Amino acid sequence: MKILFAIQGTGNGHISRAREIVPLLQQYGQVDLLVSGTEAEVSLSQPLKYRFHGFSFVFGKNGGVDKWTTFKIMNLPRLWRDMHSIPLKQYDLIINDFEPVSAWACRLQNVPSVSLSHQCSFVSPKTPRPEKWNYAEWLFKYYSPTTYHIGFHFERYDDFIHTPVIRSDIRNLETANLGHYSVYLPAYDDKTLIKYLGKDKDIQWQIFSKREKTAYRVNNIQVLPVNNEAFNKSLATGEGLLTGGGFEGPAEALYLQKKVLMIPMKGQYEQQCNALAASRLGVKVVPAIDDDFSGHLNNWVNDDSTIAVNFPDETAQIVDDMIKRYAKPGLISA
Repeated sequence: MKILFAIQGTGNGHISRAREIVPLLQQYGQVDLLVSGTEAEVSLSQPLKYRFHGFSFVFGKNGGVDKWTTFKIMNLPRLWRDMHSIPLKQYDLIINDFEPVSAWACRLQNVPSVSLSHQCSFVSPKTPRPEKWNYAEWLFKYYSPTTYHIGFHFERYDDFIHTPVIRSDIRNLETANLGHYSVYLPAYDDKTLIKYLGKDKDIQWQIFSKREKTAYRVNNIQVLPVNNEAFNKSLATGEGLLTGGGFEGPAEALYLQKKVLMIPMKGQYEQQCNALAASRLGVKVVPAIDDDFSGHLNNWVNDDSTIAVNFPDETAQIVDDMIKRYAKPGLISA
């Protein structure tokens, strides 16, 4: 069996989840990997078959998307050429984690594909989102369209939605509480974070920065380059996680029984939806780093409560069911 697994390369969550899924897929046959996007710091252990520029947004420095840089790196002619360059007919199963090049290639070539992603959970109207409709609903529908859907979210909002994929690296961590807080807020400039987090010198912070290549310290704040192993260790041994409105990071922190404070990106609808869903679990959410932020931060730091979640290890079973249901007939016994 030949499998194509196409993965979004904006942010680190998609790649991190794929690190868990790829070895499971390899038990069923040859797996070719495709990544598009420009904003991930973590990488896969296996070599890529295809690497495309894709269609990504760029993190800004003030809590939102850098719209001008996002526009500048957009290359629609290249996207069109890449869509037509993938020989899809050779594959027995095409799996997509919110990756637009292969998704639209499948649509153009009339080849079925299955989404295995957090974003496809928004196909269901039962998945939490703000009451006011947002044009970004079109992105959920048309950015990476697939034939079938297998979604992940904080809760099972619909029959095709599963709880988060918690990587084995996370499940096997030995946890402790050394008192520090881990920080991953790529949409904010490090100087802004240092300004606010440095007010109380008794609290230790470990900021994982998209912009820094070498570590440094400013009083009670350690700034570190993004690194998968270092971040896992920081999270496992800390008090809590201060992060954006992503999905995988907060899910892993909740699994480890760490406190979570989320600051969803400005104008990023998916992150607003994630923050709403997380808040229903009891996660603290703050709209932005502004004049009121210090008060919110102090309240969170002084709150010792944690949230109990049930994220069972079902990834192998989900992959097996997907193979049996969506691969070309006759390739695997029932």
